[in-house]
Amino acid sequence: MRRAHENIDKTLKVAERILAQFDLSRQAEAKILRGPHEDLESYLDAVDQLRSIIKFFSGNKNLQSSVGVVNHANNLLGKSILKLEEEYRQLLSSYSKPVEPDLLFDCLPNTLRPSTGSPAQGDGSGLKSSEHHKKSLEPVVYHPPTLIPPRILPLLHDLAFQLVEGGHHQQLFNIHSEARSFVMEQSLRKLGVERLTKDDVQKMQWEVLEAKIGNWIHFMRIAVKLLFHAEKKICDQIYEGHDSLRDQCFAEATTNSVGMLLSFGEAVAKSKRSPEKLFVLLDMYEIMRELKPEIDIIFGSKYCGEVREAAAVLSKRLAQTAQETFVDFEEAVEKDATKTTVLDGTVHPLTSYVINYVKFLFDYQSTLKLLFQEFGDDDVEEKLASLTTRIMQALQSNLDGKSKQYKDPALTQLFLMNNMHYIVRSVRRSEAKDMLGDDWVQIQRRVVQQHANQYKRISWSKILQCLSIQGAGSGSFGADGGNSNSAVSRSMVKDRFKTFNLLFEELHQRQSQWTVPDSELRESLRLAVAEVLLPAYRSFIKRFGPMIQNGKNPQKYIRYNPEDLERMLAEFFEGKTWNDPRR
Repeated sequence: MRRAHENIDKTLKVAERILAQFDLSRQAEAKILRGPHEDLESYLDAVDQLRSIIKFFSGNKNLQSSVGVVNHANNLLGKSILKLEEEYRQLLSSYSKPVEPDLLFDCLPNTLRPSTGSPAQGDGSGLKSSEHHKKSLEPVVYHPPTLIPPRILPLLHDLAFQLVEGGHHQQLFNIHSEARSFVMEQSLRKLGVERLTKDDVQKMQWEVLEAKIGNWIHFMRIAVKLLFHAEKKICDQIYEGHDSLRDQCFAEATTNSVGMLLSFGEAVAKSKRSPEKLFVLLDMYEIMRELKPEIDIIFGSKYCGEVREAAAVLSKRLAQTAQETFVDFEEAVEKDATKTTVLDGTVHPLTSYVINYVKFLFDYQSTLKLLFQEFGDDDVEEKLASLTTRIMQALQSNLDGKSKQYKDPALTQLFLMNNMHYIVRSVRRSEAKDMLGDDWVQIQRRVVQQHANQYKRISWSKILQCLSIQGAGSGSFGADGGNSNSAVSRSMVKDRFKTFNLLFEELHQRQSQWTVPDSELRESLRLAVAEVLLPAYRSFIKRFGPMIQNGKNPQKYIRYNPEDLERMLAEFFEGKTWNDPRR
């Protein structure tokens, strides 16, 4: 009897458990039939209950009704997974909106935020290359945006878990890829990112291309440090515990966007080389190197191998193009055949362009050294010094050629003096001095002085001969202007004064239109002329002036006193324009 009672108790307990499973099945079915919209969490619980019921009856196949229950539960579970799939699609889509540019700008460090407008409008909101080495004392902190509200992510995670459990990996992957890749691409388009080809780049005006490159550098930072970083975080949270699916979803969501960004860099790197592109190429190379560690981490999975490879290829190509452009520049300087003639002998545009170019190069020293190392150059300092020296030699060679365009040999010397002085002064005030060395500077300073001396000799030797005492004789004149003991005639002295006046007026009229732009050099050159001209003129007037002053119309011959000459010398090299060529 006791054994019979025990068996009855056991049977009743088993029956209770079976009946409880039937009750749970009915409850789960009721929740499933209501759908996930009213109470998603309750719906997910019901799906878990169904799985538990299937597991229970599958382990009790000796029950007559177990097969029917399992089939019914499986059928119900299949329908529930389809509803969950649709729920996942709707939930993810409703919270997958393109990110507005202003939100992304607010996530940037203060130093990188555009002041007004948007980079997409080509207003130069990207960092300027000339300012790119100014370091800020502020810490550079990026705050990736919240792409999906934190309260929604656990629901998406739970839905994704149920879909994975239901074997819907592919459907999950497709839904995620469709929704999130759209968000990534549209967010970049709103920002101003375009997919451009080499031909598109080739057709652009330089100013337009320069602005687009500045913006692209800005966009690269925003995309990698903010947008892709935030997307990676979403994938990590939604697909936690399913690493392969997580990595595939992230790769599919971002690959097209990365391709769109890198396509512009590729187009620039492959476009026709020109000297002005060197610095933007170096800027682009810098940003690729700066972002490489993050790209390697964010796109670290095996499914993102193509992205990492594409970024590495672009970085290498930019380095290659920059190096070739650097070498091209030396050749372009030497062979520059522009017909621009500076009529006043001032600094030639080529000189200021090349010197500014070299100064900029030294702003990029660290980048250039990395670039040279990338191609196996061991002594990068020597490489940079050698290239700089060769560029300077090419410039001097070209200036020598351009100086031959002048018909007046004095203007030739003034032109060379101005340009060499500009080169020396600019080098002394820049980091190029350390690279070229003090000896180079001293040699070029002597060259400047040689040109100044040549100018004085060519311009003033003839006029000084007019004032030569030896040439006019050494006799003295009495108070009445009579010649006491010399063969010098009054007419000879008159001719000397007339010749002097004519030569000086021609020099004044012509050379006051010439330019010496550096004020110190201008004053020193005037002083050097005055130091030989004025004493000679004073001596000539003192010795021979009385002959003319005691005759008729002395002012016709002695037009200028020494003070007049000094005042007129102060007008030399001012770049004046005279209405009357004879004045």
